[in-house]
Amino acid sequence: MREPLNILISSLRGGHRPTRQSSGFRLRCRRLYALLAITLVCVAPPAQAAHGIALWGDLKYPPNFQHFEYVNPKAPKGGTLKLAANAPFDSMNPFILKGVAAPGISGYLYQSLMTPSYDEPQSYYGLIADSITVSPDRRSAVFTLNPKARWHDGAPITVADVIWSFRTLKEKGHPAYRVLFKPITIEKSGARQVTFHFADAAQRELPLIAASMPVLPKHYFDTVPFEKTTLTPPLGSGPYRVKSVDPGRTITFERVKDYWGANLPSQKGLHNFDIIQYDIYRDDVVALEGIKSHQFDFHEEYIARNWATAYDIPAVASGALIKTRIPHKIPRGMQGFLFNTRTEKFSDPHVREAIGLTLDFEWMNKVLFYDAYERNSSYFNNTDFAATGLPTKEELALLAPYRHNLPAAIFTTPYTVPTTDGSGFARANLIRAQALLDNAGWVMKDGVRTDAKTGEALTVEFLMTQRTFERVVGIMRHNLERLGIASSFRYVDASQYQKRVDHHNFDIISIWWNQGLFYPGSEQFMFWHSSQADIEGSQNLGGVRNKAVDALVERIQRAQTLKELIPAGRALDRVLLGEHYVIPHWNINAWRVVYWDQFGRPPITPAYNLAIDSWWDKTRTATKAPHHSAGATP
Repeated sequence: MREPLNILISSLRGGHRPTRQSSGFRLRCRRLYALLAITLVCVAPPAQAAHGIALWGDLKYPPNFQHFEYVNPKAPKGGTLKLAANAPFDSMNPFILKGVAAPGISGYLYQSLMTPSYDEPQSYYGLIADSITVSPDRRSAVFTLNPKARWHDGAPITVADVIWSFRTLKEKGHPAYRVLFKPITIEKSGARQVTFHFADAAQRELPLIAASMPVLPKHYFDTVPFEKTTLTPPLGSGPYRVKSVDPGRTITFERVKDYWGANLPSQKGLHNFDIIQYDIYRDDVVALEGIKSHQFDFHEEYIARNWATAYDIPAVASGALIKTRIPHKIPRGMQGFLFNTRTEKFSDPHVREAIGLTLDFEWMNKVLFYDAYERNSSYFNNTDFAATGLPTKEELALLAPYRHNLPAAIFTTPYTVPTTDGSGFARANLIRAQALLDNAGWVMKDGVRTDAKTGEALTVEFLMTQRTFERVVGIMRHNLERLGIASSFRYVDASQYQKRVDHHNFDIISIWWNQGLFYPGSEQFMFWHSSQADIEGSQNLGGVRNKAVDALVERIQRAQTLKELIPAGRALDRVLLGEHYVIPHWNINAWRVVYWDQFGRPPITPAYNLAIDSWWDKTRTATKAPHHSAGATP
């Protein structure tokens, strides 16, 4: 189950199509000035309150919509959903850098001003706020709070809560909030209204960043330190509250029977289980056995070998355990091995390119992945922002000022991922890698790849939280050894991994960017801008410092039309690929899910989210609303 966008801070996205003065309108005003020779005031069309906002284009659902089309509004309530997670949590506070937050704590307890729909690109609808009014000049947005909004203790959600949340997250929250909220200020503008002011009207996303801000209870945190980790169940406003917790092992949520938002159009038909429980499985093999023995109910399978071979069991054959692929249209983004470019050895793109040549995808896909995947070739796979061919004139105009600092191949040669014949003997790629290393000053000395100036040996450590990656890294380590590079695979638990990554203490990690993002925006600033490279806990995990990248992410932030945004996104894609910050992985355009035959599901699965929060326990009282059983494949 996916949580809202307030845990993965880098995915806080959104925008709004503003009411703007047309050029004809301005021209008519100037003519009136000249003809009448008196002072007139050209008044822009008044801003209109709206039930939602979309980054580009129109909202799918009209103001009077009753519910999202991918839910069953008459779904019965009740039953238990048991899930698995792999992070041994030590905190109930998902909004700070410290600690590992419990799974579900953000999405079930806390809510934002508005909430996304799962079947349209980057559109948000009313939740704590029932409307938004964006000013014609895009310098502000007014949110009107729903008078029914309540905390679990019965206290109303107030403007004071919203203002306190914004200022506290900005000052004391995860470092990413400071980046997102930097161009935003806030003030009270009515008994139920709060106004966000935007320093840069050119950043289309700022209204959506405000809309997706989590709202926290000020009166609760008056006596509880916000900046500290805690294992005490906090006060929330969402559809669930914490029922019980066994730190690092289990957390159980219970449905709030009198949840204030249950009948909102954006909430109707969701949150149908009385109990949701997460059990922690630190080992993927144990988790696999857990789903097969019905220790938990639902599992999304990420390992191709398991999908191909591990579910040949009687429960699947009988239909008691459902195994199915559900297609989706989620932009695939970039998954890959990320270099820590803060280290001297990985500061040279030729070294990064050479190490990337040791990944033999064709062999892996055939031998390890059962031909399940396609190779990634862009940071914006499956979108209009993926760079292809040579740069267009619009892209060249953006890249030209930095040409002398960029690899020449960006301008002369279309990017392609390295390929092999799949035999497992990537001789041509290794010869090329050897030449790159030699030219970068890393020479062979007594069979060891050595810095010609310092005599230091080149080594690589792969830091991972999944043991299954050891098989993937195996062929790379074999090829690295042939190049004279010693390598190691370091498996650590989630808390140690997070600590090392936050403190930039790694060589190579595995990461996935742009989960579900249709349009690049402010998250690209956090991922890549030089100003974020040395901040503890920054989303610029690789420590990228590149003037061209800085200029392009700033251009993306300020784009006002798709005509401006598309070439900026493609140019950024070219630079990131050409600099070899990542060794691209692979992708698939479907969810691979396994679950026990106890669920009812709506007839429509949204294209951009599995929406398990719209499922229900089918053993409960049946309804006449149309649905299919859990065994059917949409």
